[in-house]
Amino acid sequence: MLKYKVCLGAIFLSGAMATGAIAQDVTSDTVVATVGETEITLGEVIIARQQLPAQYAQFPNEVLFSGLIDQLVQQQLLADVLGEASPRIEYTLSNERRALMAAEVITEIAETSVTEADIEAAYAARFENAEEIPEFNASHILLETQDDAAAAKARVDAGEDFAAVAQEMSTGPTGPNGGNLGWFGPGAMVPEFEQQIVTLEVGAVSEPFQTQFGWHIAKLNETRVQPLPTLDMVRRELTGQLQEAAITARLEELATATEVVLPEDGVFDPNLLDDLDLLDR
Repeated sequence: MLKYKVCLGAIFLSGAMATGAIAQDVTSDTVVATVGETEITLGEVIIARQQLPAQYAQFPNEVLFSGLIDQLVQQQLLADVLGEASPRIEYTLSNERRALMAAEVITEIAETSVTEADIEAAYAARFENAEEIPEFNASHILLETQDDAAAAKARVDAGEDFAAVAQEMSTGPTGPNGGNLGWFGPGAMVPEFEQQIVTLEVGAVSEPFQTQFGWHIAKLNETRVQPLPTLDMVRRELTGQLQEAAITARLEELATATEVVLPEDGVFDPNLLDDLDLLDR
């Protein structure tokens, strides 16, 4: 946990920034504190700053600087008690180093592999010849029996307002608003309902039909074509897909060019993953 207090490191930095000549001499290797014979550098403090949780972003650097140095000093004091790193620590450091170096390469690929032309080409490939997707605005009256559904249909056929009949007779949650279901696209409704809707003309009312929810009569209010997303709407998605493809391609290229030897099946017992005692042998 960070402690916020004035320390020699903070005084050092403020003094260094106060004069241009001194500031020019400050590098990532500049020593900001020592613990015994161990030097803590400005570079280590900067990295520690980058690794802080997001909630620390609200603190000014003047506060964070002294707190980070205090944290690193405390860690070094404790680390000195251990002396030599244990095998567990060495394995952890090895994995961390590998992961960090891999992340650097992934970042470089992601930042350099995708151009605006690539994004525009991906957008065109997906949407230029895309089929129009219909959307429907419909209402329905949900009833418990076929006879009730037939009675509701007869009232609508006789000229009564569909919404008024729905408010009076429908047992579904949309009854109070006249049975209106709003806009929906293919696949949004159960198949039996969708099959009825797609066969109706605008303004027409279906014959009674049954679904898992009960008996219905449905009215198609309006239709429209689902608008295609703009490039900006899908830019982030397309960019991510192109970056992922570039990373995958680079990995395949590296794997092809490098001899990789994997363990044969059965050579190692998968339960060894739980044997932490192996790390200390």
